[in-house]
Amino acid sequence: MDIFAHGLWAAAAAKGVNQAQDKRRINVWAAMLWGVFPDLFAFSIPFLWLLWSFVFGDLSLANFHPDQTPVGEPIGRDSVWVFQLSSALYNISHSLIIFSVVFLGVWAYFKQARLELIGWLLHIIIDVPTHTYAFYPTPVFWPLFDWKFDGFAWGQPWFMLLNYSLLLLALAVLWKGHLRIKNK
Repeated sequence: MDIFAHGLWAAAAAKGVNQAQDKRRINVWAAMLWGVFPDLFAFSIPFLWLLWSFVFGDLSLANFHPDQTPVGEPIGRDSVWVFQLSSALYNISHSLIIFSVVFLGVWAYFKQARLELIGWLLHIIIDVPTHTYAFYPTPVFWPLFDWKFDGFAWGQPWFMLLNYSLLLLALAVLWKGHLRIKNK
């Protein structure tokens, strides 16, 4: 799923939990940040490197033309060293194992669960069915297992329309709940 939708879903989930309980509140902005964290972690350095390379002339779009790759080989994410880096960082940030270790470590350190981190968990869960083997399949159990699910491509127009329609619906429901709570 795209990074903006990840952030919006994490924020909607945090807002929903806050409306459903009167106890400890989840910081919606922090949940949103943790919702986009896995992709920021995996792609910020490669994005900045590519931007730098394009701006200062070390790289051009012609470098990524199919004629520049070996016959029969698609332009893969491992064709340039920076894509290899993003693949390694993607494995780290999209693993339930790594998430669990960090979540439990943070819980032990603060002596309470930091529920904002659930945005990260939600990101991983959403990415499992919305990525194919062709484009960053989610390594859910990395580094213990290399299993990945071959889902569907999140960039398809039908899914983008469905996803953002559901997000608008969720935000409308949350807004209606907010107004109901405010008017009590």
